[in-house]
Amino acid sequence: MSSAKAFAPGNISCVFAIRKNKNPAKSGSLGLGFTVDKGVIAAIKREANNKEHNKKNKNAVYFNNKKINFPTVDSVIEKLTDEKIIVDIKSELPLGSGFGLSGASALAAAYALNKLLKLKKTKKELALIAHISEVENLTGLGDVINQHYGGFLVKYRPSYMFKAEKLPIKNKTVHYAYFSRLDTKKVISNKKIRSKINKAGLKSLNKIKKLDKDDINLKNLIKISKEFTMESGLLKSGNVKNVIKKIENNNGTASMIMLGNAVFSDKKFKGSKKLVIKDKGAHLL
Repeated sequence: MSSAKAFAPGNISCVFAIRKNKNPAKSGSLGLGFTVDKGVIAAIKREANNKEHNKKNKNAVYFNNKKINFPTVDSVIEKLTDEKIIVDIKSELPLGSGFGLSGASALAAAYALNKLLKLKKTKKELALIAHISEVENLTGLGDVINQHYGGFLVKYRPSYMFKAEKLPIKNKTVHYAYFSRLDTKKVISNKKIRSKINKAGLKSLNKIKKLDKDDINLKNLIKISKEFTMESGLLKSGNVKNVIKKIENNNGTASMIMLGNAVFSDKKFKGSKKLVIKDKGAHLL
């Protein structure tokens, strides 16, 4: 086999609380989020003449045909092989904008590499490697578990445990608009910001836990998400605030995508694009 391909869905994070540990394998997050019909396709192949692998002889990672520095994907490769690998990632979603593309890229790369090199690792083992790589590089804390299972998920226990409750919301259309990147690393490494996020996140998760079965719907969950963005102090962008206000004035429900200067809504709005909530997780192609 000369190459292998895998898909991992994008993940929109609505609510989260950070659970950091000195051990990356025991770090993660609680939270609410959902996977969508778009994500990343990672195509993996060996570099020709790659027997002499050294530190200068790095893996090559391309995102939409542009060579980029992608430490999270590099970490996955290094955990699985000493061979030099070329990764070609394609996505319709923007990188660094709250769609969990670091986690998706890491997970898809792990699946494809496992197939290419016949490593015989389980999906759970590969997902844990992708999760640890995210934590180590401060690019995310809870996307990979959602992308592993797929669906609209609530996590009342830290994501590294891979225990999540799937909510009965799927094949629903959401609309989004992206304005600019937010640096996940700056947010999750700042103790003061982290404390505020955790307080707001636990409050929101408690509200979700108390919802009656009939009240678990997209509109109510977006409302709780919006409350979280306000109370956590993460909703700072004037552009994002204005768009949310316009949607609400038009009888829609909207919130900020975690973590990006981006908006998602249950109603179409000016400049928005469409996504569909899907409950299929990462898989080989």
